[in-house]
Amino acid sequence: MKKTLFIVWLSAWILSGCHAPEAEINPAVVSALDSLQALVDDNGIPVFQYYYFSPQGDLHGVKCCADTTFSIPQPIGEQSIFQAASLSKPVFAYIVMRMVDRGEIELDRPVADYTDIDRFADKEMARRLTPRIVLSHQTGLPNWATGPSSDEWPTSTITFRYPADSCYAYSGEGYAFLQRAVEAIKGAPLDEIARKEVFEPFDMPTTSYAWQPAYDTTALVGFNRDGENRGQGRHPRANSAYTLRTNATEYAHFVKRALLDGEGLSEAAHKEMFTHQVHAQRYADEPRACDSTVFWCLGFGAVNEDYYWHWGDNGNFKALWLLHPATKEGFVYFSNRATGHDLLDPFLKQLTGEELPLNDWIRN
Repeated sequence: MKKTLFIVWLSAWILSGCHAPEAEINPAVVSALDSLQALVDDNGIPVFQYYYFSPQGDLHGVKCCADTTFSIPQPIGEQSIFQAASLSKPVFAYIVMRMVDRGEIELDRPVADYTDIDRFADKEMARRLTPRIVLSHQTGLPNWATGPSSDEWPTSTITFRYPADSCYAYSGEGYAFLQRAVEAIKGAPLDEIARKEVFEPFDMPTTSYAWQPAYDTTALVGFNRDGENRGQGRHPRANSAYTLRTNATEYAHFVKRALLDGEGLSEAAHKEMFTHQVHAQRYADEPRACDSTVFWCLGFGAVNEDYYWHWGDNGNFKALWLLHPATKEGFVYFSNRATGHDLLDPFLKQLTGEELPLNDWIRN
């Protein structure tokens, strides 16, 4: 097995050379991406898939941990599939903004006008929720009423932690509520909607919110901090907040074309997506220094008006994208171990030359 894994690792390492000529790209960026192998090894990340793009060219590939004790039954390469976790949310937000452009949904109209509010304990408060409030995480709801992959979740009671539209409060439950409205308006399930609105236009053929048969062999297993294989983690239903599966190349297509270039959106809708909606104090009752420069837009976060980003964390799968519109540069990565965000501080400092507060902000 170790010999086989080494061959797979070597093949993946070779794949990391499939990119534009390095001379065209900022040497600091090339150096930062070259440093990934040591960071992947230091943090014991079995598979780390990345994609960097800029007007000067793209760099992309796979880095695998040199520790061959990680037994990975799936083929490893740039087509390997990861759990995108909360990177599901920006894709859904883009779909909503497409619908806003077409007049199918209104940003400031109650979501309750489009779907039921049966699960909410406080229905008067629920009627105050709008798509804008949901996409900017100002619902006042908890992240989840109960585990979203549990049998109980579809009928569990939703209660508010804070008054609606009173503060930033990160919530997958809010996104799931808006998803029900979108599905009701479109008369179709989420994955079918996403395929037409995003996956097909942006060349994302293997991306899906729902489990696909091909994932049996292409979706990587995840590892916890103890290095234990926790499996592929199949989710029982498509959810706009956390069940997206994809790879770095396909997701980079979305970040570059949909978010950076605004393809498929009106100029007004694209601008609205990038407008700060709320100061993103991660914990409403516990202000921290790292919160001071973080804001939330419609579907993703911002560090002042310089960098835009979102992170993904499904426990044993960690992911992140970072976009710098001023230079038209972007970076996407996926990893399959709970240590996948441990390299953020040193890597982002080398990549951007700045001290970004992202790791401090996202960790508990």
